[in-house]
Amino acid sequence: MHKIVILAPHGVIPFDLATACDIFDRVRVPGLPAAYEVMVCGEAPSVAARLFDLHTRFHLGHAAGAHTVIVPGIDDIDAPASEAVLATIRDAAASGARIASICTGAFLLAASGLLDGQRATTHWLAAAELARRFPAVSVDPNVLFVDNGKVLTSAGAAAGLDLCLHLVRRDYGAAVAADSARAAVMPLERGGGQSQFIVHPEPSSSLALQPVLKWMESQLHRALTLEAIAAHAALSKRTLSRRFLEQTGTSPLQWLLGARVKRAQYLLETSALSVEQVANATGFGTGAALRACFGRQVGTSPQQYRQSFRPR
Repeated sequence: MHKIVILAPHGVIPFDLATACDIFDRVRVPGLPAAYEVMVCGEAPSVAARLFDLHTRFHLGHAAGAHTVIVPGIDDIDAPASEAVLATIRDAAASGARIASICTGAFLLAASGLLDGQRATTHWLAAAELARRFPAVSVDPNVLFVDNGKVLTSAGAAAGLDLCLHLVRRDYGAAVAADSARAAVMPLERGGGQSQFIVHPEPSSSLALQPVLKWMESQLHRALTLEAIAAHAALSKRTLSRRFLEQTGTSPLQWLLGARVKRAQYLLETSALSVEQVANATGFGTGAALRACFGRQVGTSPQQYRQSFRPR
């Protein structure tokens, strides 16, 4: 039987832990008395978990022999990582176990060294910090999960469901995973990545380019060129591009595309405009151009995005 160990360090996010418990415990495979043996192994007999304490039946030593170790998210990514938890993760990986993190559990995997040289993800709110602290990790904030074979990471909250169902599919096939998804009232595969859930802040008022950015946002319906933007800013194209890179981290035209996609998201959520009308209102010109750029940046189609986010 496949032994699943779910770690419960101090500060564990209860939702992440319960997600893994529920998905794997519900899996049913014809001909097998049980698909998984699921064990929650606590850092201590009583684990602090934000609003309440968890009393676990098993300690970290019971993780020995696990086929898969799940590392749920932790509430405080600034808290020192438990050496006992890190040692458990490393030992399990060394023995050949599959290691998977949910949400900010990626910080523990990164601290253990398992993510060095690997692509990984975490909750979009924590992705930049993960990349800053662990430069050897290639952080992708736009996906629901990353499967590197023996090491997997997922985005935050409900993305843990996607990851766990993906593991069930790997272990027992699509039919068993689909049954598990139905039991969880969850699609087996969700369209798009977590980029569709990211809230992009308004341009900071402290930026010297802020007046230019505001003007560009008011002109999204126009076919703006680099020359037109530079002329409005009274700068040369080279100086404009340099200042954009310094203050926004990207080029003027890439920033413009991002602003157009952001406006398209707003219109898809709040209006009854067709995709073609949204494309015209945001400067893409055609629905095909909007769909192509929207798919690259958001990870799903405009129509799927509208179905997910427009209030019923």
